[in-house]
Amino acid sequence: MSDQLRLHGFNNLTSSLSFNIYDICYAQTEEQRTAYIDYIDELYNAERLTQILKDVTNIIGAHVLNIARQDYEPHGASVTILIAEHELEEQDVSQTAPGPGPLPETVVGHLDKSHVTVHTYPESHPDNGISTFRLDIDVSTCGMISPLKALNYLIHSFDSDIVTMDYRVRGFTRDVDGKKLFIDHDITSIQDYLAEDTKRAYQMVDVNVYQENMFHTKMLLKDFELDNYLFGTSRRELTFEEATNIEGRLRREMLEIFYSRNFD
Repeated sequence: MSDQLRLHGFNNLTSSLSFNIYDICYAQTEEQRTAYIDYIDELYNAERLTQILKDVTNIIGAHVLNIARQDYEPHGASVTILIAEHELEEQDVSQTAPGPGPLPETVVGHLDKSHVTVHTYPESHPDNGISTFRLDIDVSTCGMISPLKALNYLIHSFDSDIVTMDYRVRGFTRDVDGKKLFIDHDITSIQDYLAEDTKRAYQMVDVNVYQENMFHTKMLLKDFELDNYLFGTSRRELTFEEATNIEGRLRREMLEIFYSRNFD
């Protein structure tokens, strides 16, 4: 729907965008695993996550009502921001249209009533040296603002090896003639709203249920440089056999997460 809809009253549709973002690494020793968890915990502490969510609020066109944030022991953080829609004197289509939003270096903005939340889950397994950091983000809005505008900013804000995204439009609103509208914009896939560099960098799979306005996209980073996944060591410090073994374990971890099943 390229033209703006003429609605009867407030837009009662609720749009929700949910992310799982994964960062994978290999930390061989107990000391390295502990150092990796501490590094992630500091890099993505509640203060930095709050700033990222404030940027999201600006991008999708809202203002902050309330912020609740918490760092946890031994690790992890959560932030929740309640948001409310600005009254614009003149409707700016670039703010309300659900098209691709800006990248991190071009953040601008005003948001809609609902919330944005983030939770972190660092973890490490002592048996195989694989450490996995998961970050969950939810952006939920109602009114004329679309959470899809935050898509590219969020993907570029984190080291994302694997990304799973769900977008759902719930409820209905009415046009001026009283006809129910169960979605207020065109969409065939979440990929419609991704930046071109992201599309080139990731292998993607869609699972969409169009009649229910449910869209699911999984992304797996194509490029694999072993040094990018080693924490506390480098490729040149490993034998060929060690490097091959570690690479195999890392790739298996990533594929199991991407396909949501264990490979026996």
